[in-house]
Amino acid sequence: MAETLKGAERYKKAGVIPYKEMGYWRPDYEPEETDVLAAFRITPQSGVEPEEAGAAVAGESSTATWTVVWTDMLTAYDNYQGKCYKVVPVPGTQPQQYIAYIAYKLDLFEEGSIPNMASSIIGNVFGFKAVKALRLEDLRIPTQYLKTFQGPPHGIVVEREMLNKYGRPLLGCTVKPKLGLSARNYGRVVYEALRGGLDFTKDDENTNSQPFNRWRDRYLYCMEAVNRAVEQTGEIKGHYLNVTAATMEEMYERAEFAKELGSVIIMIDLTIGFTAMGSMSKWARENSMILHLHRAGHSTYTRQKNHGVNFRVLAKWCRMIGVDHIHAGTVVGKLEGDPGSVRGYYNTCREDFNPADPALGHYFDQDWIHLPGVMPVASGGIHAGQMHQLLHYLGEDTVLQFGGGTIGHPMGIAAGAAANRVAVEAMIKARNEGRDFLREGPDILKAAAKNSPELASALDVWGDVTFEFESTDTPDVIATPTES
Repeated sequence: MAETLKGAERYKKAGVIPYKEMGYWRPDYEPEETDVLAAFRITPQSGVEPEEAGAAVAGESSTATWTVVWTDMLTAYDNYQGKCYKVVPVPGTQPQQYIAYIAYKLDLFEEGSIPNMASSIIGNVFGFKAVKALRLEDLRIPTQYLKTFQGPPHGIVVEREMLNKYGRPLLGCTVKPKLGLSARNYGRVVYEALRGGLDFTKDDENTNSQPFNRWRDRYLYCMEAVNRAVEQTGEIKGHYLNVTAATMEEMYERAEFAKELGSVIIMIDLTIGFTAMGSMSKWARENSMILHLHRAGHSTYTRQKNHGVNFRVLAKWCRMIGVDHIHAGTVVGKLEGDPGSVRGYYNTCREDFNPADPALGHYFDQDWIHLPGVMPVASGGIHAGQMHQLLHYLGEDTVLQFGGGTIGHPMGIAAGAAANRVAVEAMIKARNEGRDFLREGPDILKAAAKNSPELASALDVWGDVTFEFESTDTPDVIATPTES
């Protein structure tokens, strides 16, 4: 192992020095409880030893540049260096991958700023030539840093109190088709879905303010639909009015109009960026509005296992920034979702403490110190026939978002909503009775369908529909069955 150059010795060798020798490889370092810890998946270039690659990532994501600079002597250099303290090979990978563990001192990061943390940890380093591929798998956020964030405007408990809905998953529906409906026809879809038994309807991520459906017109028709459905059902209802726009000024204008109309919830897209998300979170908190986040665009950097940013990191950042909902996978739907990984994402959003667990992809213990939980949203190719699986994999504190699984119902939109409501209530009843609802799920649904033509029709159309594809992003470790 190359020795680290200390003090003046470091500057006697001006020029290009390996990162290990510059002090970014520190196998003797014991992380402090106030350190930010990162787990990077590294695929080194041929001829680059893994420790040097890990040291390079530590350096380029903290203080280093490609050569020695004399101005290092004007800083508390050892304190500000990122420190790669462990590199572990990932079994069964070709080319060989490694998990590099890196510690960062807390004062490298601005308080309450995910944009700064992201710029620091994933800024330039992903284009670094010494690595073929690089992925940020997980972060341990120290509690001292978490305390500089307010988190979700409301959180799961307060949201349920605002909606007066307890004991079951919330049900939603994304208006389909995504684009092309006029504002009035759009509102008709919202009304039918809500009166049929759903709690929410939703703008899709690319429904903003197009010529065929301007935002102000859509808001008016949607809130008319919401109010009529509330009158008919006696339940609190909502429509996720997407306030995503080109500028913050326009977003605030749309959010204020949604508030004037009496909406309980607004929506933003991940594509607006971390700073805009933080601004809208602050607005939602001050205006008692539930904030729904659609993770539009996330798979461009979260899906591939060898390069990018794992969604669990994004989920942590979004909880810190402060959203009340976030789309987090379905396991059984049409979109990417390994069961272990998705369960890990949901735990990241909801739990107060996440223990390190390789089967769920958690590399570190994470104490959330009672930062409110985010309600995960399941969407993408799910239907009433999967209700037992959805409840088993995703739990009770979630929003089950049926788009085609409501609007595609052969008896109409309201019937599709009724089918979903009957299915979830039947499954919750079976669970509360202590039944093995996962194993008995198909039979439970068939029994409920005897008194619900809407559910019977849904099961006839979609009961056998599945999306069986191998997940591209899975934990490196899975549980091995053993004899009891």
